[in-house]
Amino acid sequence: MTKNGMRKTWLVVLMLMIAFTTACSNGGNGENTNGNVGQAAANSEGNAAGNGNAAAAPEGNTVDAANAEPGWKEDTSPITLDWYVNFSWASKDWGKTVVTKYITKKTGVNLKMIIPAGNEIEKLNTMIASGKLPDLLTISWSEDVVKQLIDSGMVLPLNELAKEYDPYFFKVTDPAKLAWYTQEDGNVYGLPNYSVSPMDYKKYGDTYTSNQTFIVRKDMYEALGKPDMRTPEGFLGALKAAKEKYPKVNGQPLIPLGLTEFHDKGSYSMMNGDKLDSLLQNFLAIPMAKDGKVYDRTTDPEFIKWMKVFRQANEEGLLSKEVFIDKRQQMDEKFTQGRYFASLYQANDMAGQNEEIYRNDKNRVYIAVDGPANAEMTPPTLYGPGISGWTLTLISKNVKNKERAIKFLSYLVSEEGQRDFYLGEKGVTYDTIDGKDQILPKLLEEKKKSEEAYFTKYGLEGASWLGDSNILQQWQPPSKDPVKQPRDWTKGKLVDFSAFELTMPGGMTPEGVKANKISLLWGDTLPKLMLAKTEADFDKLWDTFIKKRDSLGFKEVEEYRQKRYEENLKKLEKFSE
Repeated sequence: MTKNGMRKTWLVVLMLMIAFTTACSNGGNGENTNGNVGQAAANSEGNAAGNGNAAAAPEGNTVDAANAEPGWKEDTSPITLDWYVNFSWASKDWGKTVVTKYITKKTGVNLKMIIPAGNEIEKLNTMIASGKLPDLLTISWSEDVVKQLIDSGMVLPLNELAKEYDPYFFKVTDPAKLAWYTQEDGNVYGLPNYSVSPMDYKKYGDTYTSNQTFIVRKDMYEALGKPDMRTPEGFLGALKAAKEKYPKVNGQPLIPLGLTEFHDKGSYSMMNGDKLDSLLQNFLAIPMAKDGKVYDRTTDPEFIKWMKVFRQANEEGLLSKEVFIDKRQQMDEKFTQGRYFASLYQANDMAGQNEEIYRNDKNRVYIAVDGPANAEMTPPTLYGPGISGWTLTLISKNVKNKERAIKFLSYLVSEEGQRDFYLGEKGVTYDTIDGKDQILPKLLEEKKKSEEAYFTKYGLEGASWLGDSNILQQWQPPSKDPVKQPRDWTKGKLVDFSAFELTMPGGMTPEGVKANKISLLWGDTLPKLMLAKTEADFDKLWDTFIKKRDSLGFKEVEEYRQKRYEENLKKLEKFSE
């Protein structure tokens, strides 16, 4: 991918992540025009992210923050902080856009972005082994390395830094999210982005949207009479009809069904061994818990039934071998080419391709429709935004200036920092128009001519690695098709799975080792199940998998999950009133 392509990808990802979790914009995974601008006011700097408890902090860290002023304003002398982001696709071009230049001019903080060129975990492990970490680190909250960094003392407690240097931190952070990430020692080491609390769900849950969809190519689907694909018979019949009517797409074979990438632990469409949810299981509304106990979704009869449907699809020539080997880049190309008829996929992940298709032919876009369902036709229970968010940002023990680092994070979390990243400088890139802060019309005209040039030059409509969707939504323009339709389809179908986050054991703990082995076993078994020649072969493979899974310690893993689940329920209960 070219440098410009990477830059555009990065900006698109940021915008989609804002939409993915914005309450107004749809809080969970998308949309932005539900008139909930009031949440931004509730989340303003004086209200600690809308919970009315500005002085709250983790237990034992109470600070009088009600009257605290932004600490970063006390020192805006030039300083460069090194910031490692554990995503190889992330942008390292700080200081090249109008937005980042403005933030550096305003705060004095310049960022040297460190982005891994290849395998992210290998790069991070190398830095850890050296004992020398950058000032700031951003890592997915689910990575085992987060716990390793905390337990080894390689990152600093943010609450302690805030008490010493910046009480304003407690004014602009959400106590619920701080409590969620408070460790056994009473400290908080990481700040999440795009985190949504139980209170957010109560206020805006009906407007949230999910990234999880079953999408079809609009023109083909309509030409086939909009078949009902919720039942096994309807599902297979539609795939067969599409293949017969459209054997070729621009001279290349049609791919009747697309799925997410297969890797060593499975596929998110079917089930990832180390994930607690999957698209298929959520479409089938398989519960995560029953009667207060974590539920083994893998052995649910509906899941097994539909796994056999996919096996049958392969037997009937409806499952291309490319599905098992293609990586994300190849899938992106095939979406753009329109080669998939249907796909159990995350709509935001191909939104860029869908927009490109839309510009050329509005009827050829991919739209969300009802997909696989259980025998009772229960609506899907799609994954919505959770309190864990997406990533965690931490301050390393090697940070060159603790005070400037914690104050800069407070600035980024605040509404002022969120506005600066999204809108830039008032009078230069945005102004108050018709009572609302908006990007200047002349800049939007530039955007119409070339989105890539617009984003490359200005860097607007994005967010930092501490994005707060509840604040950002107030500046977002209404979403439009083709992005809008898939998001709207998911409304009212979301479930808050926060209670199940952080319950999967990881690392080199006994349970973590067992869980990893089971995940790898599933990753090895999944394609074999789907490629089984007969249902009898499928049953043999399935029985073997269950026996091996049990021998690897599945019971102990479930006991661990149950304990963490119960602990999470108690945590969340405090912030659900």
